Amino acid sequence: MTAPHSRSTGEALRAELRRTQRLAGVPLVFAGTMSGDRLILTDFLGTRTTAMRNLHVSVGTGLGGRVVAQRRPAAVEDYLTARTITHDYDRPVLVEGISSILAVPVQVQGRCTAVLYGAVRERMPLGDRAREALLSAGARLSMTLSVQAEVDSRLAMAESRLGLKDLADLEEIRAVHAELRSIAPAVTDPELRRRLCATTDRLARLGAPTAGAPTVRLSPRETDVLAQVALGYTNATVAERLSLAPETVKAYLYAIMRKLDARTRHEAVVHARRLRLLP
Repeated sequence: MTAPHSRSTGEALRAELRRTQRLAGVPLVFAGTMSGDRLILTDFLGTRTTAMRNLHVSVGTGLGGRVVAQRRPAAVEDYLTARTITHDYDRPVLVEGISSILAVPVQVQGRCTAVLYGAVRERMPLGDRAREALLSAGARLSMTLSVQAEVDSRLAMAESRLGLKDLADLEEIRAVHAELRSIAPAVTDPELRRRLCATTDRLARLGAPTAGAPTVRLSPRETDVLAQVALGYTNATVAERLSLAPETVKAYLYAIMRKLDARTRHEAVVHARRLRLLP
């Protein structure tokens, strides 16, 4: 069963709706999230009425319910006469004046957790620009929520273990931390990038306790590099994973070792973990 969306999920949904409306050039975009076996329409941009707000859509019914059941995009050009969907929700849809709709699923861990919609009030298909923007938004949101779900799962597991005594679990947390650090710079959404970085900070604080706040500050890119080094990667591999030049990685490592008063890469990692700059 899928729980109602969290605050972070809602923020991610609304951010994608704003971006999609801008990029797609459609007057109306909205979204719903799964709660149990129903899709609940929760977020809207461009509506003229409140007819669809909090509408509960059963799996397999209407356009959204069909998308949830089939886990693939679907569209209708004329909602009123469409024969490919059930018409359980004609009244609120027609009160809003919607005719053509495209619905795109958002999948997390193999399940549809949300649906994004783009719609116009004319009997005409959405153009390629709108379709591409909606499909990209669905894929992007799927990735965002999948990463967040994995991180939340790892954090819950780690926090349930006093002191992280299981070495295998600790190494997995370190690998997740490094992976998130490598993903964050490529994320174009500033808010999502901030949330990813905040999550890696939470992971770092799961390490061994230390007295007081860290006295050393590493830049975000220095942390990215050191997180990869901590997994045992060579400079060449770190450069490839972070899309940096090998010389740039060397320069970052030099700066890191100087800040941490470390003579070797290994010593820098040890010092960073003691200061809870890395998990």
